[in-house]
Amino acid sequence: MKIKTFFFTILIITGLIVLVRAQDVTGTGSADNSPSTNSAIRSSDNGVQQQLQGFNLNGYNNTGQKTWDVNGDKADISDDKIKITKVDANFYGKENANLKSDSGTINKVTNQVHLQDNVVITADRGTKMTTDTLDWDRNKDLVTTKDPVKITDEQGVVTGQGLTAHPNLKEASINKDVKAVINTAANPVNAANAQVVTITCDGPMKMDQLNFHATFKDNVVAVEKSTGRQLYADEMDVWFDDKNKRIKKVICKGHVKAVQGNSASYADEMVYTGDDELLVMTGRPKIVFDTADTKGSGMFQKIGK
Repeated sequence: MKIKTFFFTILIITGLIVLVRAQDVTGTGSADNSPSTNSAIRSSDNGVQQQLQGFNLNGYNNTGQKTWDVNGDKADISDDKIKITKVDANFYGKENANLKSDSGTINKVTNQVHLQDNVVITADRGTKMTTDTLDWDRNKDLVTTKDPVKITDEQGVVTGQGLTAHPNLKEASINKDVKAVINTAANPVNAANAQVVTITCDGPMKMDQLNFHATFKDNVVAVEKSTGRQLYADEMDVWFDDKNKRIKKVICKGHVKAVQGNSASYADEMVYTGDDELLVMTGRPKIVFDTADTKGSGMFQKIGK
């Protein structure tokens, strides 16, 4: 499994937004004054409003480097808001990303941006995130939504309800109803032992991309499809080996249960290490058991040794 894409693999919005100050933002727009356009300057209850065809807004950091741009087919500009149709935005950094939505609103007072309907973020690597709405708070350097989110790439799919993330995904959280389906068949490294592993939890699920670490919380269940092996816990921490494209370590805590065939083992804590493919369960009682003669992959390759 290609771990960088898994995080969001989320996995998705990496390098998305750089915090900028209001004075670092410049906007440009072009108005077509021909009779066939809707370009106009008019008074309204909210003050002077200008309608532009072919809208463009650029953002820069303190060194003058362009960090993002927002484009649209049309923009209605009032005293405190800019309403844009057919938003097409780009974000520049260590990894570029593109964002599209049917419409968006820029609050000129708070510097917040609200994106509405068919919101799609696509990273250069091909990872895609879709949702119904997305809010970008430039002051806090956060992107958030309360709506369902779906993140897809060639290794799998992650879905959940609600998202809070730093734009470069150093840290991100899916709020609830998390489901991660990981298909190692897409990775040539694991093709011979390819499996599908599904991890679900009530949430939240928190991710640390720099350390290749994810934490699943509340009612966590991990299932390997081909064998039916299952792990249950209150909390599950997963570390990934980016070099070898596999799960490096798993720590399960609280009401831990491992089910394999007709057997079930219980403990307070379970630790799985990928290097030696060993699973150790401790706490009323401590159990180590070997399943080396069965098939599997990932964190279920061998439960015990």
